[in-house]
Amino acid sequence: MYNFLLGVVIVLSIIIIIAIMMQPSKQNSAASAFTGGADQLFGKQKARGFEAVMQRTTAVLGAVWLILLFVLAFLSSK
Repeated sequence: MYNFLLGVVIVLSIIIIIAIMMQPSKQNSAASAFTGGADQLFGKQKARGFEAVMQRTTAVLGAVWLILLFVLAFLSSK
């Protein structure tokens, strides 16, 4: 069981990296690199389409990854 979950976590880690790399960049200029994107922090720019799907996918994959890591930690303590 432990080895199977470890394999799932490794595959999930690679999928999360790919999902993060597929997300579109939000920085449009060099000035936004200096402000740290603070101008978009309080803006009402809601993600739509592909960007929204990628954000949700990354969040869900991250949550599943974290839960699996807690299960692995629990199994390794026994």
